[in-house]
Amino acid sequence: MRNTVLIVDDAELNREILAEILGNEYNIMLAEDGKVALQILESNHEDIAVLLLDLNMPEIDGFDVLKEMQRRDLMNRIPVLIISGETSLNVERKCFEYNISDFIRKPFDNTLVRRRVNNIVKLFQYQNELEDTVSMQTKELREQYQLLKKQAEKLHKRNTDIIDILGTVVEYRDFESGEHVMRVKGFTKILAQEIPKDYPEYGLTDEIIEVIVSASATHDIGKIAIPDNILLKPGRLTDEEFACMKSHTTRGSEILNNIKYIWDEEYAQVSYDICRHHHERYDGKGYPDGLAGEDIPIAAQIVSIADVYDALVSERVYKKAFSKDEAFQMIINGKCGVFSPKLLKCFSRVKKEFEELADRYSTSGSAQQVYENNCE
Repeated sequence: MRNTVLIVDDAELNREILAEILGNEYNIMLAEDGKVALQILESNHEDIAVLLLDLNMPEIDGFDVLKEMQRRDLMNRIPVLIISGETSLNVERKCFEYNISDFIRKPFDNTLVRRRVNNIVKLFQYQNELEDTVSMQTKELREQYQLLKKQAEKLHKRNTDIIDILGTVVEYRDFESGEHVMRVKGFTKILAQEIPKDYPEYGLTDEIIEVIVSASATHDIGKIAIPDNILLKPGRLTDEEFACMKSHTTRGSEILNNIKYIWDEEYAQVSYDICRHHHERYDGKGYPDGLAGEDIPIAAQIVSIADVYDALVSERVYKKAFSKDEAFQMIINGKCGVFSPKLLKCFSRVKKEFEELADRYSTSGSAQQVYENNCE
């Protein structure tokens, strides 16, 4: 702890009086002018609790000492109490411009000097302790933040790994679904990023969009519960087969609900919403729950358009691919179900981006059932 007082005054009597006043509580160092004071500060600044400084001294005066202390960045580390015979308010004001702690005029009162020195020392000690505490807490918080960041990154990777694994499961059952999943993720991202420009009420932050894009890979997970003779059938499905195929929404959401505790709650919920509701329609004529309007989760609405578009522009064994313009018009005109007018407006603006992405991806993926389910 700092417990040294440096007294700087060219008058020996003043130095002795001040040393007598403070000597019982502090170690005392004396300097007869500014030059000696700066030398002491150079080698002992870590020990000095307060500097008592006269202004009018030969060679290097008090203001020169203040300037040099400021240059060395000592004014914020050592409190300065000016003891001077100057009576001008301008001089006092100039001293405070250097961020001194106090100003006492000569002749001074012994008790006043002692109390002011004690107050200044205690204040600076408290300030330094507080700064040290804040610095330590800040360091600890930074370390905790980095730890939490690493944990969040691990959790994020686990969430995406789970989703990728689920998407791969579908790919192994339905050889066409793998690239379909990738294309749907791409279309989902394009559309989702456009929505906040006009409709901030959906709350689609970058983080939520990332979750929706990743979770879109699970939209057809329920197909792993559909028999091969229906899932892989090359021709049109019968009514009975179509009813079975429609159950992939409820079966998939049941699968996701059963594993919701092994991954992040937000990823689990968004994946569930997409899987169960990506075949709902804005007019309430979709399935499985007949949801209508904004009762349909926004994530499911976005993936629904992405899913249908990919089904239309992809070539299948039973049909040729529709042109990208035809696919666009079919969705806009409601030939594949009714979608949100807000989302259709956004979809219209990203038509070119959808087309460019469709050109980049292979068209050998599968979307037969998506096409039949939405465009009959």
